[in-house]
Amino acid sequence: MNRTQQSEKQQGATSEQAIEFKGVNFGYVSGKSVLSGIRFNLRRGESMCIVGPNGGGKSTLIKLVLGLQKPTSGEVLVFGKTPGKMRHRVGYMPQYLSFDPQFPITVLDVVLMGRLRTGVQLGSFKKSDRDAAIQALEKVDLANRARSRFSELSGGQRQRALIARALVDHPDLLLLDEPTANVDQTVEKQFRQTLQSLAGKMSIVIVSHDLNFVSSWLGHVLCVNREVQMHPTSSIDGKTLQEIFGREILAVRHDQECPPGDHVHHHG
Repeated sequence: MNRTQQSEKQQGATSEQAIEFKGVNFGYVSGKSVLSGIRFNLRRGESMCIVGPNGGGKSTLIKLVLGLQKPTSGEVLVFGKTPGKMRHRVGYMPQYLSFDPQFPITVLDVVLMGRLRTGVQLGSFKKSDRDAAIQALEKVDLANRARSRFSELSGGQRQRALIARALVDHPDLLLLDEPTANVDQTVEKQFRQTLQSLAGKMSIVIVSHDLNFVSSWLGHVLCVNREVQMHPTSSIDGKTLQEIFGREILAVRHDQECPPGDHVHHHG
């Protein structure tokens, strides 16, 4: 095989599928099954929303894509390779950033965390890291707050800073875990617009219990409740969701009104 063919083969392997789950099962040592027989693909450049009841396996699915958990059986591939080898191509926005409000961490510091790799420590960043961080902040319209303390930002600005942190390494896949759980509707609308402007340049996967977040620009909806069903966004309606979740659809729609853990035991 000559070099050109080899290059084409590598490009084909990485550009076709962003995420592949091949008959994935996941359970804890206690014997509790969390995910069963998971099969789905997400092509590069496509985006999807993962919905489902608490305890249905949404978070576990994300941990498998990030390589933080390994399947009990089956295979997870990210751009054609095991997730651990592809972490540099995946940006992740957690639901919360744990930090001490008294600690004088700046917005720029938070974004620079996205450049931390083996051997790199806070404070030893290069100019290229700082340039990338400013560029990421420009993408989310926050460059003017780079030197502000993170604790001084509004809820919506913090969300945007966390997106910038996820974008700073120029990912091909962006994972967001419940990104609008703690923001008001105005912020959520701006947030959607920010994400929509990024869609197409990369694959975006959003975990949400909010069915209202399912928008047409997110091409697919992955319904997770131990097993998964993938639907085109255009086909999602109340009837489809009722079939998938049964009475648990109420838990999905009104999750935010339930005290934490209130109904988790219903879902196994």
